[in-house]
Amino acid sequence: MDSEQVHRKIIHLDMDAFYASVDQRDFPEYRGKAIAVGGSPDGRGVVATASYEARKFGVKSAMSSRKALQLCPHIIFTYPRFDVYRQVSYQIREIFLRYTDLIEPLSLDEAFLDVTIDKQGIGSAIDIAKAIKEAIQEELNLTVSAGVSVNKFVAKIASDMDKPNGLTFIGPSKIVKFMESLPVDKFFGVGKVTAKKNA
Repeated sequence: MDSEQVHRKIIHLDMDAFYASVDQRDFPEYRGKAIAVGGSPDGRGVVATASYEARKFGVKSAMSSRKALQLCPHIIFTYPRFDVYRQVSYQIREIFLRYTDLIEPLSLDEAFLDVTIDKQGIGSAIDIAKAIKEAIQEELNLTVSAGVSVNKFVAKIASDMDKPNGLTFIGPSKIVKFMESLPVDKFFGVGKVTAKKNA
């Protein structure tokens, strides 16, 4: 790895239970409740996003709504409001643009930011991540988890280490030790079957 790569500063930002969090923000009656954004459990509905209150019962994204109801009988199903989520995603992107134009969106609720050289001359990727988290909290009343490292692969794993509302930094000197300690299923793109083979 050359010096240019070592000194890259990458932030992966992943909104916390994005669709569900937007619904809980916009509808006070959903706050603190187990909710699932997705189709009805009466048909072939699927959970798009579950609130953290629902996740405590084992409800997950891509799970059938019927299964979610079995795991959490008091769960509330809400119909997706993609126009609203897209608008909020646009507002989040506007916050990112205050710091860098090098943005690689992965979906409405997550993106990589290259802040090797940032617009405001802050220099510290950790400080930039903190500033972004604070802006999203104060301006949009939502939380986001951030991972900071020297490449996208490690930054993405780091962002999932301390959810929700976390910030994890993995510097160059700690990457090898960090990677060696990870279970196989934490690697991006590794499915359950592969993970079992390597367990």
